[in-house]
Parts: sequence; C-alpha cells; structure tokens
Amino acid sequence: MKTIEFNIATLEQLDDAARKFMAEMGDYTVFAFYGEMGAGKTTFINALCRQLGVETDITTSPSFAIINEYRSDTTAELIYHFDCYRLENEAEAQDIGAEDYFDCGALCLIEWPERIEGLLPDDTVRVDITVDENDDSRIVKMTLPND
Repeated sequence: MKTIEFNIATLEQLDDAARKFMAEMGDYTVFAFYGEMGAGKTTFINALCRQLGVETDITTSPSFAIINEYRSDTTAELIYHFDCYRLENEAEAQDIGAEDYFDCGALCLIEWPERIEGLLPDDTVRVDITVDENDDSRIVKMTLPND
C-alpha cells in the first residue's frame, strides 16, 4: 500500500493541500474519510470539491440528506458526498442504493465510512484526518489500496 501525507497548518493552506490531494487521486473513485468529530472532514471535502470545479456555495455536509450530489462546472463530472453518521447499519445504506453509487464510476467522498465498511469496494482509498494536538494543524493521510 502507498501512503501519502499532507499537513495543513492553517486554513490558508487548505486549497493547496486539496490540489496536492487531487494530483494523487489517480483513477480511484471511492474515498473514505475517517476522523473524529471536528477533525475537518467536511471542510477538506469542501476544499476538494472547490478544486474539482464545484461551485463552493453549494457544498455542505449532507448530514440530513445523507447524500449530496454535485457537478463540476469545469469537467461536468458528478461527485457524490456521503455523510453516514446518522445511518444505524449497513442495511440503511443498502436501502438508499449506496453500492450502486460506489459502482457507477462517479467520484464518491464518504464521511463516517466506518458505519458502512462492509459495503465499501476493495479499491476504496482510505483517508484519515487527524488533529495535531500540539499546534491544532490537520494531518491528512491518504492510503491507496493495493492494485
């Protein structure tokens, strides 16, 4: 497995980190974002969507809807943003067709993926976001699956 790490010391570095992240995404389409509440998963995903060409004022956490759909203004690519926090079990994710989204080839960005881990494809990219307690910076660690 290949692991790539990004350090985000300030909010001003967020867009640059998202650009670097984009450069490492390759052909992968499913990204599972792990991190404690308040670690910055939604903030990072919003920056990533902005770099992918999504109008910034429409990206929000899909906590209520569970899935938000965005379209890139530059590439017309579909992006699905999942927030699985409110899901009680994998059956609820199956009921909303999560596996169909993961298999459709569109970019899927998933918050709280631990709630649906059994449904994630084998080629899911794991993204861990942690807070450095010494300086409150964020560490984004992207782990690419074995090919």
